[in-house]
Amino acid sequence: MAAGEQQSRDYLERHGLPALFHRLAALLLYHRPERPRQFLIQTLEAVRAARRGGAAMPAVLDEADVETMFRMMDAAGRGFVTGRQCRAALETLGLSTAELRVWDEEEIGLATFKEEMLKTLLEGWTV
Repeated sequence: MAAGEQQSRDYLERHGLPALFHRLAALLLYHRPERPRQFLIQTLEAVRAARRGGAAMPAVLDEADVETMFRMMDAAGRGFVTGRQCRAALETLGLSTAELRVWDEEEIGLATFKEEMLKTLLEGWTV
């Protein structure tokens, strides 16, 4: 790899831009707005407002979606999923599991599942 290419990659990583671009692309593909540039501007403005405490962070999934995901994964109605299932759900969404605070065989109830999922969904905006 050329030195310039590595410097470019380092720059992007240092500023967290790959994660930001990934989040923006996911929102674009989920919402498929007629005016994508305007949508991106509004999304970035919403992130700025949320950081100031004036709004919620934009997300592809909301709390109800996460709860539905849990109920689908807990088809037997046991009231829990495993850490491995939680990790797989995050990976399926293209999200990092690096900060996940559960063990693979640990039994996770709905409250913990929602907390971990929503926390991870919001981490991408901390760029």
